[in-house]
Amino acid sequence: MSETEAKAAPSLKDLENEGDVAADYIEELLDIADLDGDLDIDARNGRAYVSVTASEQGNVRVLSRPETVAALQELTRLAVQNKTGQFSRLILDVGGSRQTREQELAALVDAAAARLENGASAAALPPMSSYERKLVHDLVSERGLVSHSDGEGKDRHTVITAGK
Repeated sequence: MSETEAKAAPSLKDLENEGDVAADYIEELLDIADLDGDLDIDARNGRAYVSVTASEQGNVRVLSRPETVAALQELTRLAVQNKTGQFSRLILDVGGSRQTREQELAALVDAAAARLENGASAAALPPMSSYERKLVHDLVSERGLVSHSDGEGKDRHTVITAGK
């Protein structure tokens, strides 16, 4: 492994520290907002994952909208970076928002596959984050289709084709 690759791949200890810093930040935010939630920390695939869960009666659902989770994730990443001095690729899940979004992405891929079956040469999905595009690429591959990302910045999106 080259020195550059070693710097790019954080150690498990680094990821656990990142998760702890992120959980402290989220816990403080929940306290300030008077919201109840349980925090779970995990490290996998070179990323720290922090999940906020609550019971059915819990009020953390107010934070589970995709736009809100994305904003909280960015704020949490900045807090982690400020504390550790390292760029963070942390993934935040609030009230099952990630699973809900994965189901939405699967439905988008299914609709795109149907367009291809009906004769379209390609099907472009809306712009999304790199994490979501990675999930889409995996879903597309599972269905035996081909995908690539196109566009720049906030306009970057996935294009699906039947392949060869």
